Amino acid sequence: MKLLLGLVGAAFAVAAHAQQEIKVGVIYPLTGSAASVGGELRNALELAADIINNGAAGVPDLPFSQGKGLPNLKGAKIKLVFADHQANPQTGATEAERLITQEKVVAIVGAYNSAVTATASQVAERAGIPFLNPESSSASLTQRNFKWFFRTTPHDDLFVHNAFEFLSELQAKKGIKPGRIVTLNENGLWGTESGKLQAKLAPDYKYELVKQVSYPAKTTQLTSEVQALKAANPNLVLQSSYTADAILSMKTYKELGFSPDMILANNAGFTDTEFIKTLGKDAEYIITREVFALDLAKTKPLIKQVNDLFNAKYKINFTGNSSRTFTGLMVLADAINRAGSTEPEAIRKALAATNIEGKNLIMPWKGVKFDATGQNTLGQGILVQVVGGQYNTVWPFAMASRDVVWPMPKWDQRK
Repeated sequence: MKLLLGLVGAAFAVAAHAQQEIKVGVIYPLTGSAASVGGELRNALELAADIINNGAAGVPDLPFSQGKGLPNLKGAKIKLVFADHQANPQTGATEAERLITQEKVVAIVGAYNSAVTATASQVAERAGIPFLNPESSSASLTQRNFKWFFRTTPHDDLFVHNAFEFLSELQAKKGIKPGRIVTLNENGLWGTESGKLQAKLAPDYKYELVKQVSYPAKTTQLTSEVQALKAANPNLVLQSSYTADAILSMKTYKELGFSPDMILANNAGFTDTEFIKTLGKDAEYIITREVFALDLAKTKPLIKQVNDLFNAKYKINFTGNSSRTFTGLMVLADAINRAGSTEPEAIRKALAATNIEGKNLIMPWKGVKFDATGQNTLGQGILVQVVGGQYNTVWPFAMASRDVVWPMPKWDQRK
């Protein structure tokens, strides 16, 4: 009888412990060509989990800043279970399977690379596990009629529209004409879709797209591609590249003396901390689409308050990538808390009913509210330009912290 009571007590102890810990799987590129950005995303997730579990004094507008865990689950703590997809779609799918079947996670956050998000979320969809995607922007990800997939970031259809809207306003309000346009993109899901959208929208906005060039996603040289761009004699390059190839392209531009009036990038590698850190002054004047900028803190103090916590812990600032990842986990935690349950269906229903106000986010968005496809309808994009080693908001013009520098100085005219 004592043995039986002991076993029952042990079972209750295990159940109580399980209730205190909610396992969330996270899939990111922690090694390989995208390891630098993957490391920053991991830091952002760890900060979010630490705030949820232990609090953030002096940040009252941030959900869970009291640090009492998830109140509706008796103070249960978030436990992150990391998986490394190495920027490989098949590895991402395998790791998603492992997180679900072996680690028994209640939901998954990931996966930065759109091609990996596509495969990993398919696994989650088949298993009936919520998949929260904070950063991947391929428009097709929310066009699959998935029930368990939710994306907080705006997608490339919006971002590419933003780029052309910026060019139109630049011409109308500042008299700057973009001229002949070329595109350069990696040939994965994200880059390919971006290039197609740019080709589709350029004539709609009455711009001349004279050439499109793509390259292998993990290339180690871009000489022939840059020579092809140079031969087209463009004024503007629209570029979609991850970190290693964004840096490689800039080095190759300089080596070959390719100096268009402007490079307008589609985020990703151009907003990784390593981009400016590695290139230094050669990163100057690039314009890139973004979803976040530290200079927006002048009208939204929450940005500085949370970035100060991030910088104190990791000695780096938030980027558009890491800020979105941080926000993604906060949104998922909000849904799990409202669900008051770790049952997948309860979490899915809570995610579908999400309605977070912009004042509670570090993003310059109106909020988070998902449509029937799982897409957040309240996100928006901005454009930033690297000047003085910092990302400065330049569009929308009403939000700008400084004027656009256009054209970029030629390589031999830079100090």
